[in-house]
Amino acid sequence: MPELPEVETVRRGLEPVLSGARLARVRANRPDLRFPLPDGFVQRLTGAKILRLDRRAKYILAPLDRGDTLVMHLGMTGRFEIAAPAGSQERTVRPGDFAREVKPDDKHAHIVFETEDGAMVTYYDPRRFGFMDLIPTDRVSHHPWFATMGPEPLGEGFDAKTLEKAFAGRKQGPKTLLLDQRTVAGLGNIYVCEALHRSRISPFKPSGGIAKKRLAPLTLAIKDVLAEAVEVGGSTLKDFAAADGALGYFQHRFRVYDREGEPCPTPGCGGVIARQVQAGRSTFFCPVCQV
Repeated sequence: MPELPEVETVRRGLEPVLSGARLARVRANRPDLRFPLPDGFVQRLTGAKILRLDRRAKYILAPLDRGDTLVMHLGMTGRFEIAAPAGSQERTVRPGDFAREVKPDDKHAHIVFETEDGAMVTYYDPRRFGFMDLIPTDRVSHHPWFATMGPEPLGEGFDAKTLEKAFAGRKQGPKTLLLDQRTVAGLGNIYVCEALHRSRISPFKPSGGIAKKRLAPLTLAIKDVLAEAVEVGGSTLKDFAAADGALGYFQHRFRVYDREGEPCPTPGCGGVIARQVQAGRSTFFCPVCQV
């Protein structure tokens, strides 16, 4: 599933086309994605102006001038294609540098947004694990999807004290707690593995036993790995693509994720990257330098 950097890459790709745009036409080619579309979905969006594009955790939020917010989640295989207005010299929007391209299949084109400027944004989702909803803007923070979320990891509200409070007295490993959206919003398996390796902390050590002085470096590692991934367009897992249908390439910078059996990149370590399954997810780590 796309993680925070992938979703932020998509948001940035959509922003020049959708932020401040009025939707002239909206088409829903089916009544549902992962969940049924809300009542009056097309009618409530047609003619509405998108005030801006925000992101909360792994959700893209588009507040509208009609008092609703369009909430979009990519699921596992959701992606957007942005077509320039007819007659324009521009091609499909390219929000970053990508390793290779993916050609969308029209049979998976489920939602189409057309702006008054003539730009067309199509949402594709082969497995339909993504979803969209319209929520009153003043109730978004109270909605069950968002009400219990922790702070954004790239925001000022996330620091060592956040982890100190979340880890205190806990027997679960730090990976488990960092994946809990109540601790911090938007983190996923890939970047937690990477951040724990950078800070040389075992994914399995009881969180309550981690020295407080190690939490500031862990916080910084989380921020750094996310910021780097956003800068280069996120990671690519199977079908995930960025806003223009192209694939990101942060996977080439992974230090531990999906590198089982390779030498640990930590200078002077000499360890070999191992893999262990936790709660159905693969954890990649170095058993020598992560203690």
